[in-house]
Amino acid sequence: MLSRPFGPTGRTVAVVGQGSYHLENAGEQVALESLRRGLELGMTHLDTAEMYGSGAAESLIGKAIRGRRDGLFLVSKVLPQNASTAGTLRACEGTLARLGTDHLDCYLLHWRGHYRLEETIAAFDTLVRQGKILSWGVSNFDVGDLEEVAAIAGPGHPACNQVLYHLQERAIEHAVLPWCQQHGTALVAYTPFGQSPAPFEPASQAGRVLGQIAAAHAATARQVALRFLLRLPGTFVIPKAASLQHVADNAAAAALSLSEKDVARIDAAFPRGPRPRSLPML
Repeated sequence: MLSRPFGPTGRTVAVVGQGSYHLENAGEQVALESLRRGLELGMTHLDTAEMYGSGAAESLIGKAIRGRRDGLFLVSKVLPQNASTAGTLRACEGTLARLGTDHLDCYLLHWRGHYRLEETIAAFDTLVRQGKILSWGVSNFDVGDLEEVAAIAGPGHPACNQVLYHLQERAIEHAVLPWCQQHGTALVAYTPFGQSPAPFEPASQAGRVLGQIAAAHAATARQVALRFLLRLPGTFVIPKAASLQHVADNAAAAALSLSEKDVARIDAAFPRGPRPRSLPML
């Protein structure tokens, strides 16, 4: 599995990880089999949140990693309504209990809410000192928000920014991705396949482009889509998979090598469009 430095954490992390939003809907046995197969294939970057299934996804991951915590890069998120200083500390304790671990490798503010960033960051710093988290970051933050975090916390923060990024939603390439690259912040793409099957339908022009490139590499269109998002340094993807076949497909995307011509064709088929007024998010 291809891996690269994860922001300023000093850790090298698998570029293709495993997401867990709605994973509990797959059923416990299927979810556990998928997660464990992903780990066997090198997808040791596991992402979850207290919001997902109201803790059910964290509990599933806790079962999947029991007895195999070493070598994992485990990430979870605190909801903005819990992100006061005291609330963040409580939320983290709940997350650790559901995951069955004594620490997270990275802890994120899920999106910005009404609590002042200073409060949340103070809690993150306390958790770092206590050894309960090794690093912290944010999710769904635009450039202005990132600048505010950096002004409060100083260089090397945030460790990552997790954002919506897929072929049909490339807004982050205008300013957020360049900011993260300039400041050494890892960028993690959630929902990397989008929510529409349109990009993968061979009847469309864009779908034919993906299909042609995939055929030339003996790959799938979804593998090509993932590898395109990983073409720049500092980027990671966390697709969810609820079947062993999807897990294997996702893992194999890391080994794919796209040519400059391939990238140019995809770029033309899925143009990033104008910079939006606000950062797209789910």
